[in-house]
Amino acid sequence: MSDPIYDAKTLWELVERRAAATPDTPMLLDPADRTVTFGEFKAWAERVAAGYHALGITAGTRVTWQLPTRIESIVAATALARLGAVQNPIIPFYREKEVGFCLRQTDAEFYLTPGIWKGFDFVAMGEALGKEQPGGLTVLVAYDELPEGDPASLPPAPTDGDEVRWLYYTSGTTSDPKGVQHTDGTLIAGGIGLAKALDMAQTDVGSIAFPYAHIAGPDYVNTLLITGFPAVIIETFDPAGVIPVYKRLGVTMVGGGPAFYVAFLNEQRKQPGEKIIPSLRIVSGGGAPKPPELYHEVVDEMQAVLCHGYGMTESPMIAQGGPNDSADQLKFTEGKPVFGIEVRIVRADGTPAGPDEEGEVRLRGPMVFKGYTDPELTKEAFDEDGFYRTGDLGKLRADGHLSLTGRLKDVIIRKGENISAREIEDLLFAHPKVADVAVVGLTDRERGERVCAVVERQPGQPDLEFDEMVRYLKDASLMVQKIPEQLEVVDALPRNDTLRKVLKFKIRDEYNAKPWTPRR
Repeated sequence: MSDPIYDAKTLWELVERRAAATPDTPMLLDPADRTVTFGEFKAWAERVAAGYHALGITAGTRVTWQLPTRIESIVAATALARLGAVQNPIIPFYREKEVGFCLRQTDAEFYLTPGIWKGFDFVAMGEALGKEQPGGLTVLVAYDELPEGDPASLPPAPTDGDEVRWLYYTSGTTSDPKGVQHTDGTLIAGGIGLAKALDMAQTDVGSIAFPYAHIAGPDYVNTLLITGFPAVIIETFDPAGVIPVYKRLGVTMVGGGPAFYVAFLNEQRKQPGEKIIPSLRIVSGGGAPKPPELYHEVVDEMQAVLCHGYGMTESPMIAQGGPNDSADQLKFTEGKPVFGIEVRIVRADGTPAGPDEEGEVRLRGPMVFKGYTDPELTKEAFDEDGFYRTGDLGKLRADGHLSLTGRLKDVIIRKGENISAREIEDLLFAHPKVADVAVVGLTDRERGERVCAVVERQPGQPDLEFDEMVRYLKDASLMVQKIPEQLEVVDALPRNDTLRKVLKFKIRDEYNAKPWTPRR
């Protein structure tokens, strides 16, 4: 590409090029009305890099950080990138078990914390865990203040964008988390993919209300650096609280994932007909499949286009809907594969699937991770052509857009017949008594697996009844064999602390352990 912004090889080079191109343009905003321009951001990060260097952090130093979504957190991570440190971000909601695992696995030398945050003492936890580190552990607070020094004291910035300097750990279910290895280059490629898909202008104002320690954090920040628009940084997501901030600061894009979309919709429904964020034009995100019905609800009620995307820890960007896509594409797909990635749909026998044919989604491209920290897991994760096996099921439509249909492990096998949980979920989500839904397969002596629908109550509505669900799904022409044998209604589905993705393994564990009385 001719644009030097797109040619940056390292994150620090990207910061330098954006600061040179638009130094006085705002980059980061927050609810306290602080504004940091691209030029100020570069200078601040450089001073903090000098401060960390004086404390002993240099190229290759292993740093675990567990920081909330704040301007200071983004500055700290960028300062570490300037030094060439190996970073291991952890969502701040995790505690001793997960943090201790990551510290041991990465052999961390430094641990950056917010101090006491939301009533929890991270310093005390770090110091206790540090006693188990063979080489010791230096615990530092990075919240309101960051260490600063003279940039003239800094060593040369890293130039190799292909060196593994980012370690993300996926959430474990029945086994330990997997260490996902990224480079500056893979993260920049993800940012380029998102930037090109969303086609944002420098006059837009984005928002980051999800955990910055998630893989989506650098993905979004790199998009800011590539495109040159600012974002509002929200430490704790509370829809009623952030909406006045977004309104005041002229936010044009919000999101994070389907749970965020629903949260904004609930606020919009408190004042129907009056747009809650007048400047808003795009709702975007990923992290979980989007029910098609949600598209129309966002467009009709929030008066904004819903551009859903698809990514994962192993590849921060895979596909992304864009504001110029058709309503059909935005409603029924996760968007078009982003710039630079190859998406292949593979049948169960390993042969390539045709257009609109379901198969496993496999990936190859510059944003795909460099393997797991466990070499054996890496061997299993890639096929003979170097494509990453996602474990997701999907279709590449004739128009080139990708539609996810489920997970290989989320296919329910009932009496030998494969049933897609996603198909049932999309139908039930449209029911007025359903706020959200998860469909799982439960162990069943007669059927092998039975279909169980767990429905989250819709506020202000009576509970969905079993017979009512059956009639509704029959009226929707769902095959009788696919209609759930079990219905559970709950106040809230179990979710993770990042993009609020539903944790189906917890649902399976809970209801497999409970007695069940057949209804039909």
